[in-house]
Amino acid sequence: MILRETVNVALDTFRDYKVRFTLTALGMVIGTASLILVVTIGLTGKQYVLDQIQGIGANMIYAFYEGEGANTATLQDYLTVNDMRAVEQQVPGVVAASPMVTLHQRVPIGGGKEQDVLVLGVDPPYRRIRNLDVLDGRFFDELDVRAHGKVATLTQHLAERIYGSQDAAIGKTLRLSGLPFTVIGTFKERVETFGQSELAADTIVIPYSVSRYFIPGNKVDQIFFSMADPAEVEPATAAIRRILQARHRPESVYRVENLTQLLAVAAKTANALTLVLLLVALVTLLVSGVGIMNIMLATVSARTREIGIRKAVGATATEIKLQFLAEAVLISLIGGAIGIAVGLALPVSVRIFTAYNIPISGFSVVVAIAVSSLVGILFGTVPATRAAQMDPITSLRYE
Repeated sequence: MILRETVNVALDTFRDYKVRFTLTALGMVIGTASLILVVTIGLTGKQYVLDQIQGIGANMIYAFYEGEGANTATLQDYLTVNDMRAVEQQVPGVVAASPMVTLHQRVPIGGGKEQDVLVLGVDPPYRRIRNLDVLDGRFFDELDVRAHGKVATLTQHLAERIYGSQDAAIGKTLRLSGLPFTVIGTFKERVETFGQSELAADTIVIPYSVSRYFIPGNKVDQIFFSMADPAEVEPATAAIRRILQARHRPESVYRVENLTQLLAVAAKTANALTLVLLLVALVTLLVSGVGIMNIMLATVSARTREIGIRKAVGATATEIKLQFLAEAVLISLIGGAIGIAVGLALPVSVRIFTAYNIPISGFSVVVAIAVSSLVGILFGTVPATRAAQMDPITSLRYE
């Protein structure tokens, strides 16, 4: 009953001072909505970055020969396909593997002009490891490899540059060092890497077995692996490094890398950015809290005579304090509730009306409610205490 009466008195006061309390609550609306939106933006950015990295191949491990350390006079000790086979046999969890050799060729692009292109010789599992999207035609398969078929797949950019469109490229013959290759498909990376991967904009991918026609010996530039479970990537990386080192000279240096560390750094960066933005939103809420305190102090002065009458009829200092504190908390909570609704409206609308699945944080809603309550209590305490400490005789004489 006491709580209901306190709330009713607070609501009556709000009706008497509509403009004053509306403007005060507006500050909480803006602050709370900012908090919700900041967390949403942070989570969306984090999800986008992680999706981009995972699109390259979250389960991917790649190895390459770096050099001979300080002993530059020693013959270079390149990786070979046999190294890849050894890893497949000795490391559990490897579900796909592909060697890669790199060639540089020139191809005609019409009008008597030629274009420098990158040619990669890989095995069919390379497509799965690197999450490549085939746009037209197909990627070469094991039958093409066993038949030493002279087939090629082109990047979307190169197909459009040479043939005008992706569709027009399928079935065309492309000559590499005089050998005719039939274009059987076009592809692109699932996510944009902006030239930071082994795939350039103008790239031709051919079977590794056929690429041996252009490169003597059995060296490979890189070996790609894909693990069944992301949790296996780190231990598998260490195991692959040990196996490769054991199969070659001790002075040879091999790099075995994965994207796990990049994922961790990206997640930490996104979390740090979200925290900074969250602190900015909290500053907005604190400013709103200062506004609540100023308004409540003005309200206490305006209601001095009311306070004196209530004390004269038996209201205790605690009851007076709770009344004004309740009013401050209600202003904060009402503004916070409206702010939460506004903050959630944007991401919910985007999810409903577009294909983007923007993450919504329930934790941010809980934080917003808790902060709103805390702001009301902290910044309402001083005005409530001042009201409780007023002398009833002096208050009754107040005009």
